[in-house]
Amino acid sequence: QVQLVESGGGLVQPGGSLRLSCAASESIFRINVMGWYRQAPGKERELVATITSGGSTNFADSVKGRFTISRDNAKNTVYLKMNSLKPEDTAVYYCNADMRITSWLPFSNYWGQGTQVTVSS
Repeated sequence: QVQLVESGGGLVQPGGSLRLSCAASESIFRINVMGWYRQAPGKERELVATITSGGSTNFADSVKGRFTISRDNAKNTVYLKMNSLKPEDTAVYYCNADMRITSWLPFSNYWGQGTQVTVSS
């Protein structure tokens, strides 16, 4: 079964940086939009950033100018570089992707297992 495998979370001080990575666990026929969402305790899951296969990006207002998203289509991997981190960025970060596993299957939406990011001094 195809999985999205995330890495790079952890504990960082305010003002610090982290880079999250998310890779598909096997070869994929085609991937459309990839993105990152986050969910803080007691809050709903929210969009952080997305990137299309052509490289067009979209960011939540709360992270604009601090976070960047990129992808390596050859590696089926998406990255989230987070700079100037704030305590309010603390959340579980989830990778998301619209993937067509093989040429005879339609696109389906997949989620990673989540990685914890904690911003605290």
